[in-house]
Amino acid sequence: MANQNSSEAAQKTNKKQTVDTLIHARWIIPVVPEQRVYENCSLAIKDGAISAILPSDEARARFTANEIHELDNQLVIPGLINTHNHAAMSLLRGFADDQPLMTWLEKHIWPAEQKWVSPEFVSDGTRLSIAEMLRSGTTTFSDQYFFPEATAAAAREAGIRAQIAFPIIDFPNAWSRNGFDAIDKGLALRDDYRSHSRIGLAFAPHAPYTVGDDTLQKIAVYADELGMPVQMHLHETAGEVEKAVADTGLRPIERLHKLGLLSPQFLSVHMTALNDADIALISKTGAHVSHCPRSNLKLASGFTPVAKLLDADINVSIGTDGPASNNGIDMLMETNTAALLAKAVSGDASALPAHQALAMATINGARALGIDDVTGSLEIGKAADLCAIDLDALEQQPLHDPTSQLIYTANGHNVRNVWVAGKQLLKDRVLTTMNEAEVKQRAEIWRDRIAGLSK
Repeated sequence: MANQNSSEAAQKTNKKQTVDTLIHARWIIPVVPEQRVYENCSLAIKDGAISAILPSDEARARFTANEIHELDNQLVIPGLINTHNHAAMSLLRGFADDQPLMTWLEKHIWPAEQKWVSPEFVSDGTRLSIAEMLRSGTTTFSDQYFFPEATAAAAREAGIRAQIAFPIIDFPNAWSRNGFDAIDKGLALRDDYRSHSRIGLAFAPHAPYTVGDDTLQKIAVYADELGMPVQMHLHETAGEVEKAVADTGLRPIERLHKLGLLSPQFLSVHMTALNDADIALISKTGAHVSHCPRSNLKLASGFTPVAKLLDADINVSIGTDGPASNNGIDMLMETNTAALLAKAVSGDASALPAHQALAMATINGARALGIDDVTGSLEIGKAADLCAIDLDALEQQPLHDPTSQLIYTANGHNVRNVWVAGKQLLKDRVLTTMNEAEVKQRAEIWRDRIAGLSK
């Protein structure tokens, strides 16, 4: 009897644990802890979360899984987090290029939006952007655009994680009559998604020059009471700051601080026109910055002093801005540009090294959106939001440092597989929850409509 009991105990001890998914990868960069690269290691996923990270030999001995992925020569990282986008504007990609910001907005984009923007436009444009984001490794995006309910529905259906930052503007537009009307509509949408695990809501006053003090004060009160994030275009150009000072006597960031908006819940987008006092104020209030380098370069808006911001212990994340002012929403390309630009602007080749750039595109983005307890790094208990990048191509050889290769050589076309909350949304470059042919067809229909070739 004693021998039989010992045998049964041994069998129980040797029994493998069952998980939903087991991923064996050549390299894993968890981002937290910092500057770590794990080789020949595995991720175990159960109930949408990471349950273990361990050497592959040990993982094979310890676990069995419903799905097993052998990712030879692939690098697994946290899913990329795009902290500022106007996803539906993919339908205006290439529509009005080579223009300065205000000319681009006032003469081209705003008139086109007035004519064409509708729930259908937003739905189709957002789906096009989500497909592009998933195929380039983005698992979370923050979006600011009209008809946010259409954006939220597209994100929900595709399976991607999203922060829907509903737009607040003090004059009539396609979605709202004024700022107060936008707030009411946005809060109603928040109620609709209150219990959703992947979709959250945020206030998005458009810019200091389109939203007045009364509306901004109301946002500040609601944001504090409800614990909701706030996102705003801010200090995007030197001209914006100069005009604000002439009109109000205050720099825009000073005005927002007086109105009670600056806090760890506030995400300032662009921030190219900054002085030392501006940087000190951001640091003091704990506000975050979304750096959109490619859009700022294309619109000649200016240069965000990223190295100075980081030196001041300010959390800097990365956003693409909309596809109409960037022409792409590939976060790997955006992060590459951020790393290169930081060196040129600071005059320091050691500024923003590869590992820090990757952190900006992942965990810093999660912190900026207030979801760093959920995603942004590969840690046990966090959501299994991750992407796998193929580093086996000719252009990636020889491979001395996976982190360097990721930031300075790779782009979205190297992304092979993507998971959000443990669900695979991209499998060997094929979207699993979206019909790529249909997404492209809808984009072509809108192209013809905007060009006047169809109704």
